[in-house]
This record gives sequence, structure tokens and C-alpha cells, in this order.
Amino acid sequence: MNKLMIVIMLAAILPSAVAAQNKERRGQGYVFLAPTTSTEGGAGLHFGVGGEGLVYKGLGLGAEIGYLAQARELSRGAGVLSPNVSYHFLRASGSGKFSPFVTGGYSLLFTGNEAINAVNLGGGLNWWFKDRIGLRLEVRDHIPGAEPSLHLIGFRIGLAFR
Repeated sequence: MNKLMIVIMLAAILPSAVAAQNKERRGQGYVFLAPTTSTEGGAGLHFGVGGEGLVYKGLGLGAEIGYLAQARELSRGAGVLSPNVSYHFLRASGSGKFSPFVTGGYSLLFTGNEAINAVNLGGGLNWWFKDRIGLRLEVRDHIPGAEPSLHLIGFRIGLAFR
């Protein structure tokens, strides 16, 4: 449990530390809510918080932590910890209001007595309607390593801030 707490603290601190190294490169945080579905059928809900810092041009490093559960059994879900690499297409729009991105990385799905290793892949768009606040739309797929035919697909909507 202590190792998990250390990983969570590092995940929260890393994006800020990376973004602080160069004032031209900015970091961002976000919160999200995602209705989910799986290749086995059934609906679920995933929500969480994350952050990332840009380390070179559009290349970013970040992490997020959240909770994922089936819709009919929200009290019996799993925690999700995901360190990720991302790429933000910074000049996608002339005004800079729209920033599409792709992301991927490792995910640890955990309950009190079980842990499942997975990978995640996704992509989306940040719409910066204010200088520091934006709408985040994303599709993210978590694929457990033990069952590569299982896909947990979330359609995320969230608030991004920088």
C-alpha cells in the first residue's frame, strides 16, 4: 500500500515538475467523467483526474488516477492508475483554441485484493474556450494484458485547465 501511495504522489507531482523546467512549455490538468462499454457488453462509468507536462514540443508525460465500475454495481469497481505518454498537435488550429492529441501507456487496475496490468490507447481534443480553461473530449481504450480480446472503451468528457 505504501508503494501505491508513492506512485500516486509521483504521478501527481511529475507533470508539474516537467512543466516548470521550461516556461514556454506548459502543463495541464484535467478531470473527466466517462460512460464506458466493453467488448463483452455492459455499461460502466469511469471518472478521474490527471495531469501532464509537455517535455519537447508537443510530446508530453503525465499520469492519471480514477475509478472504474459497472453501471449496475458502482460500489464494486476498481482503481485505475495510468502513467502515459502523449502527443499534442499544438498548431492544429490557427487560433490555438483546438488542440488534438493522442495518448497511450500502462494502466494498473486494482481492487483491495487484486491487480490487473493493462495498456491504454486513446485520442481526443482540447477546446480552450478561455486561456486557462477548456473542454476535453477523448476516447480511451484499456486492454488488460491477461485478456487482450477484452476492450474497456470510455467516451470521456472533462474539464482541462492550465
